Amino acid sequence: MRVLSGIQPSGKLHLGNYFGMMKPALALQERSEAFLFIADYHALTSVSDPGILRQATRDVALDFLACGLNPEKTVFYRQSDVPEVLELTWLLSIVTPMGLLERCHSYKDKVARGIPASHGLFTYPVLMAADILAVQSDVVPVGQDQKQHVEVTRDIAIKFNQKFGEVFKIPEPAIHQSVAVVPGVDGQKMSKSYNNTIELFGAPAETKKAIMRIVTDSKTVADKKDPDQCNVFALYKLFATEAEAGAMAGRYRAGGLGYGEVKKALWERMQAHFEPLRKEREALQQEPGRVDRILRQGAARARDEIQKTLKAARRAVGLE
Repeated sequence: MRVLSGIQPSGKLHLGNYFGMMKPALALQERSEAFLFIADYHALTSVSDPGILRQATRDVALDFLACGLNPEKTVFYRQSDVPEVLELTWLLSIVTPMGLLERCHSYKDKVARGIPASHGLFTYPVLMAADILAVQSDVVPVGQDQKQHVEVTRDIAIKFNQKFGEVFKIPEPAIHQSVAVVPGVDGQKMSKSYNNTIELFGAPAETKKAIMRIVTDSKTVADKKDPDQCNVFALYKLFATEAEAGAMAGRYRAGGLGYGEVKKALWERMQAHFEPLRKEREALQQEPGRVDRILRQGAARARDEIQKTLKAARRAVGLE
């Protein structure tokens, strides 16, 4: 089974990225043929500073490698190192109805948040479809809020196949069911767009400050509390064992537990989890050539597969 995932280098990766996308993607490399790309073309719709984009792209590569990505098992590459994807985007665009793009939630949401309504932002789903279809992926792991992108990809692939013949495999979405929405420090979904994140590899002092800012209700230490309504507990249980989370939930319900104590426990668990990974990341930073080599080799492997797909698509439409 071939699986594809991608992530934008639009800012520092955070706990929402880690539990929502990174951990599931890393688990896939043990049981499937995994392709993972850094979506730097996509990031251009929101990142306009070239220096920031270059650094963010490298940071994403470092983060994934430090967290356990094995380039021998996962084809790991920069989207911009695979130019065939852009030609495929054009071939897909000729069968993509305007109405399909106009119904996409992501475009509307981003414009509502103040991102300029550019052509790139509007046609973003076609480039995403090209990413997915180029490697002939069977499955695309996504959160519930990203399911529409895979549905759009399926619609585009079906229309192309009906018009020009069977070229593309029709992918299936795999919805992450095991991880709930990761709350940010303000209680909304953790997202760079909301400026409410807790970074994976931020400075320890800054990470602790962020954790201490997590919004809670006004209950006192003595009050009984509902753990299922607490943003701090929602994050704590991501790091705790089932038994530990159960014990902490019991203390919530019994009363006598302050939110400050839970925040301290969360901080300690997060530090213990990421400290070994931080050391691995620091070691990788000292070998920039190694990271560049991994990405180049991944792009070469990806292009071997993508060129086959593009050639079939070009032949189907009459370009060859």
